[in-house]
Amino acid sequence: MERFLGALSTEIDLVAALPWAGSPGIATIFVGGGTPSLATGEQMAALLERLRQRFRVDPDAEITVECNPESVSHERLLDYRDAGVNRISLGVQSLDDQVLSRLNRLHSARGAQLAFEAARTAGFDNVSADLIYGLPGLDGRTWERTVQNVLAWEPDHLSAYALTLDEGSLWHAAGVTDLPREEEVTGQYWTLARLAADAGFEHYEISNYARPARRSVHNQIYWRAEEYLGLGPGAAGFLGDARYVNVKPVERYRALVENGHAPIGSHEILTARQRQAEQLILGLRVAEGIPDAWLDERVRLVPGRLPALLAAWRDRGLLVEHGGRARLTEAGFLLSDALFVELL
Repeated sequence: MERFLGALSTEIDLVAALPWAGSPGIATIFVGGGTPSLATGEQMAALLERLRQRFRVDPDAEITVECNPESVSHERLLDYRDAGVNRISLGVQSLDDQVLSRLNRLHSARGAQLAFEAARTAGFDNVSADLIYGLPGLDGRTWERTVQNVLAWEPDHLSAYALTLDEGSLWHAAGVTDLPREEEVTGQYWTLARLAADAGFEHYEISNYARPARRSVHNQIYWRAEEYLGLGPGAAGFLGDARYVNVKPVERYRALVENGHAPIGSHEILTARQRQAEQLILGLRVAEGIPDAWLDERVRLVPGRLPALLAAWRDRGLLVEHGGRARLTEAGFLLSDALFVELL
């Protein structure tokens, strides 16, 4: 842990030494990936202080730490709050112990609830819970009970993602059985949307729900196609017209930064056409949608079947236009990937 955090501090110093680094204000800090909540309160405080010393962090910046339920305690969360953390994202994933075991999660349903309660008693008034649907062995009744129970905790924000078998993952490589059928996954999506709406949550992005004024400030930077700096092994960043990803193996990452090198593993320079497509897709992920003119411009640049497809989406009530803006409906959110492929 100390070697890893030392390398991370070195990367912070390397980036902070760049000519532009002192200019932009930092509106959000998101400590995520892996299990950040393994860090002690002292280690988290040192990391955040390093960032404040090297960058111009806004005084009211949203500072989130992703926490796995089994790795947090009331005392550790108190220390995080004292360090300046003001938002907790809790990786609940499921409240069924059999499903959690299948996911190789180390916490139980009871442990997840206790972790949430610990965040509240530590003084956090902005707590998000992450869930996954479409999991193997997850039936509609179990999913509904999970959502109801999590909502009963009264979180401020809820993220829910359909299971995807990413290339390189264990389940993708080895295969997984007992996956629910597509119509069952669709039913789980609609169950979540209905229960969240009934509880007063705004479905403000395809996979995210929030109480009033509790949207994730950090994630909205991604959806607005704005710039963000990625630090740490495997971290992704977007600066100017360059998108990059740091190397993932920790030892390789550490060796690079300790020798004064940027630990970038890959990057690409986006063309103007790619930037436009990303703005369209990311903008359509959120409830406000995008200016009509953006779609019109895309149709002009990429005609083909796109005009007929957009017309069909309007006719089916998947895409609506009002007040100079185009946005996806709840049903459009569910089918959005089919449209995004065409917009690219």
